[in-house]
Amino acid sequence: MNQMYIIKVKGVAKIPDYVQLRDDKFTLLAYFRVDRPEKSLDKAGLHDKTEYIMNIIKELPFGQILKLEL
Repeated sequence: MNQMYIIKVKGVAKIPDYVQLRDDKFTLLAYFRVDRPEKSLDKAGLHDKTEYIMNIIKELPFGQILKLEL
C-alpha cells in the first residue's frame, strides 16, 4: 500500500467526527472515530504509521480529501 486518501468528516449532534482511509481506487480501507484510531489502523495494517497518520489528520480540515504517499 503506497498511496491512499484521507477524508475527515465532521460529526453533528451525537455523531462523532470520523476519518475514512481509501486506496487509489477509492475502496474503503478504514473508517474510525478521530479519537479512537488504533483498532482500525491495526486492522488495515497501518499500526506502525498511526502517529504519522494522526498528525496529518489533526491538521486536515473537515471535508477535504488528502492524497497520502506511504
